[in-house]
Amino acid sequence: MRQNHSIAIFVDGGFFLKQYRKIFSEALTHSPEEVAKNLYTIALRHVAKDEHLYRIFYYDSLPLLKKVHNPITKKCIDFSRSEQARFRLEFFEQLKKKRKLALRLGTIKDSSNWVIKPEKTKQLLNKQIEISDLTENDITYEMRQKGIDMKIGVDITSLALKEFVGKMVLISGDSDFVPASKLARREGIDFVLDPMWNHIDRNLFEHIDGLRSTCPNPRGKTVI
Repeated sequence: MRQNHSIAIFVDGGFFLKQYRKIFSEALTHSPEEVAKNLYTIALRHVAKDEHLYRIFYYDSLPLLKKVHNPITKKCIDFSRSEQARFRLEFFEQLKKKRKLALRLGTIKDSSNWVIKPEKTKQLLNKQIEISDLTENDITYEMRQKGIDMKIGVDITSLALKEFVGKMVLISGDSDFVPASKLARREGIDFVLDPMWNHIDRNLFEHIDGLRSTCPNPRGKTVI
């Protein structure tokens, strides 16, 4: 196989933003522009001097923008006006401006269900409280990302089979990437996992060629 110095970087957006809040103590005050800039910097640290960036792929879901009513208080909740929705939409706009960065947006699976928080469910089962004791903050609206893992797997497989890159970096902490990484490695791709210092199962080491986090270590150790 011909030598290929191009590198593709895949970012699991939901995982990235969750870890980002743990890594940067002031993360909640960061603007969408700041977060986009830091993401880009963290990704580019994986590109060595003799390597060429093929593209950064960022995977996430568009926020839910519908209105719902809290079943306890009957109050109307407009998700389109939530701070999270506004942040996500502006964050995506900032990422679109970055060179060689491609957005891969999935959707939110709306089950139209409200779920009692685990700690309150436990108290109910132990008969420590009754249903009438629940408040509007004890329940959450159930939402799940749809199609993200599939999009990551398809892109990894496609780039590997077409020999567009010689190295891949996945910023994620999810083990769902294993089938795609196996295929990529069989095609001769150098596959590196960046868990942003998050703990990973030791069994995952057999499915990657390297482990490297380029963001600041929340535990104060040197970046490897």
